Amino acid sequence: MATEVLPDERALRLGRRERAFAQMADYDLDVLVLGRQANVRYVAGAPQLWVAGTRPFGPTCVVVRETGAIHLLSTWDEGVPDDIPHENLYGIAWNPMNTISVLQRIEGASTAKRVGTDALSPAFAQLLPMAFPKAELVDGELAMRAARRIKTPEEVAALRAAISVAEAGLAAAVAELRPGVSENMLAGVLLEAMAAGGVSTPSTQDVAWVTSPEHPWRRGSDDGRVRPGDLVAFSAGVLGGGYTGEVGRTWPVGEPKCIEAVAALYRRWETLWCRLIDACCPDAPASDLLAAYQASGEPLPPMPVARGLGMGFDPPVVSQHLPATAGEERLEPGMVLALTGYVWEAGVGAVFGRDAVLITADGHEVLTTSPSAHRTVGAANG
Repeated sequence: MATEVLPDERALRLGRRERAFAQMADYDLDVLVLGRQANVRYVAGAPQLWVAGTRPFGPTCVVVRETGAIHLLSTWDEGVPDDIPHENLYGIAWNPMNTISVLQRIEGASTAKRVGTDALSPAFAQLLPMAFPKAELVDGELAMRAARRIKTPEEVAALRAAISVAEAGLAAAVAELRPGVSENMLAGVLLEAMAAGGVSTPSTQDVAWVTSPEHPWRRGSDDGRVRPGDLVAFSAGVLGGGYTGEVGRTWPVGEPKCIEAVAALYRRWETLWCRLIDACCPDAPASDLLAAYQASGEPLPPMPVARGLGMGFDPPVVSQHLPATAGEERLEPGMVLALTGYVWEAGVGAVFGRDAVLITADGHEVLTTSPSAHRTVGAANG
């Protein structure tokens, strides 16, 4: 991962733009006004700085379909690709009317008929019609979701790079797993390894935790310390090069108190995982992933069973809380999913596993390569 502020590789950003422009045509959008950071980077190919946390909507990037021009909010050239000329950059303005004045001068703004925005605030709902006087304002997020749901080959390569950093962090943390170590210490080791890989932005808050033998979702340690026989779950996630890479594993600490019960729990997870991965086929309904839990006799977890990996939170989202959405979604070649398996047993704990899976034209490919403890536990039991 680069430590300098550099634009995304040319083939990567041009492939994404081609998809974005195609969706603009499909949704009959003359102009697209973007404020969400993942959407901005997807189209512009320029890393956005100082954007951590929640922020209100603002017209950060303007895309004009007729001219192919991209206009970007930026106060400097660093990280801006050379195919976005300097005259297409506009700076931060405390007075929103100054921003509207900039947008009014964009070629095609005065004649645009349909303008999409990926979000909107009450203030800009009143101001944007001044910049696009003949346009109908519509939901532009639908076009961006359609563009981002299918990954280009260059995006898959970028995801592989981010996943490799996450897996290095996971391996470093697992190597420090021992009785007496704290969850915070394991998290620190994992994050340090990610930083050594060139990524300082984790994509998840919870990194390492002792699973509870008393409750299916709660933490199992009152003081944050690992004890012999615990099952410790790791969730390694990074935002590297604009792309989210994730991997999850559960490892036992020392000799489990009841090796047979732990081995049986890992076998249940393996059975569930085989059904989940078998459901990862092109044109299959996403609801098949929920059905894999039911067929395995396992309760559905509160977290999504699958969600799109990419530049942030990509579609699809497959969750028991969104059954209608899961029923409507179809898996398509080029989707990359964070696929989650989770099983729990009272008195034992939980086994959690997460892998990145690419849907291909003839099936699927698992992009993560981290080893799993189920074979180690099974061998010890045998």
